[in-house]
Amino acid sequence: MNHALRINQLRGTLTRSLENLLVDAGAGLGGKAVALGRVSTVRNYFSAKGITHEYDRAVAPERLRAMVAIPVRTGLVTRAVLYVATRDQATCGDRVLRAAAEVVSRLERDILVEEEVWRRIAASSPWSAAAPREAAGELRAELTAIAGSITDGQARARLLAVCERLKPPADLECESAAVTLSAREVQVLAAVSAGCTNDEISAHLDLKPNTVKSYLKNAMCKLDATNRIQAVNKARAAGLLPAATPFLG
Repeated sequence: MNHALRINQLRGTLTRSLENLLVDAGAGLGGKAVALGRVSTVRNYFSAKGITHEYDRAVAPERLRAMVAIPVRTGLVTRAVLYVATRDQATCGDRVLRAAAEVVSRLERDILVEEEVWRRIAASSPWSAAAPREAAGELRAELTAIAGSITDGQARARLLAVCERLKPPADLECESAAVTLSAREVQVLAAVSAGCTNDEISAHLDLKPNTVKSYLKNAMCKLDATNRIQAVNKARAAGLLPAATPFLG
């Protein structure tokens, strides 16, 4: 994403003014981080001299002040940007920057793992008519072994999710074709597919933690799934959940 970025994941916002905002490279704080390929910070966004201000109207409703934009990069390519902001006129100290840098590092590892998985999938094409079912099983076994060696829990979960998707689509359709889910069960599974924990889902959907667990347990039971990732994949296969489900807090 060297030319522009679209803000598509939000947490802690007051309005929807920033949702799906397209930011050009070099424009605003995030665009500056994309153009330079390094962290960009401002103490007070609206009075900052080192950035352009064409997005002030979108930022103003959020009343943001101190802000950090950190590029998520693989090699020399900027793939995304993580924003961290406060509504107080204060600097984002070393503690905040370290925490943000750890998140960015995990995202960068996730991207590399996911791309390697899809490279192997593309090379093997295990579900094509010409490929034997054994090839899919071998590839799933190899990827599962890789997942077992990854210490990052989120990256491991995403890789295991890809392993589930290597099951023949017809099998998944047969297992879950007659399933129906409630609106809340779909919301909870959508949040799971976005990588949210139960506590995050509880906060975002304003539900008690035990209620979230109950919705998830019901969905897993209906889908005959043994874990949350399998439930997401079976729901997608049955057309109950879009293939890519955004979840905005």
